[in-house]
Amino acid sequence: MTETENDWFGPEAATFGDRVTAAREAAGMTQAQLSKRLGVKKTTVRGWEEDLSEPRANKLSMLSGLLNVSIMWLLTGEGEGMETPGSDAELAGDLVSVMTELRAIREEMRAGAERLARLEKKLRVMLEQEQA
Repeated sequence: MTETENDWFGPEAATFGDRVTAAREAAGMTQAQLSKRLGVKKTTVRGWEEDLSEPRANKLSMLSGLLNVSIMWLLTGEGEGMETPGSDAELAGDLVSVMTELRAIREEMRAGAERLARLEKKLRVMLEQEQA
């Protein structure tokens, strides 16, 4: 396996949310436990993990401290962070390809949702203009 194929948390393979989720799970915390320690709602943590939003600088700093990873690692996957899965044991090539495909589908869905939102907004504006 090449270095890029095994770079689970790098910028090409994982999102901010993926890294937050992995670090939280490695720290043995639930979303509820992390949200309580950060002083935010559980839905806020869920939004970060689902890449719907990102924390402000002060919460990002607290998050990295609680999860024992660097801010840079959370944002980019580079720097002090977690060991990649399979560092101790070789992962099957099929698992890597499935994870890569899942990430690609997630990105396609996110892009599609953004495109749909833009079209809905355009349609609303057109309907409003027609009614005026």
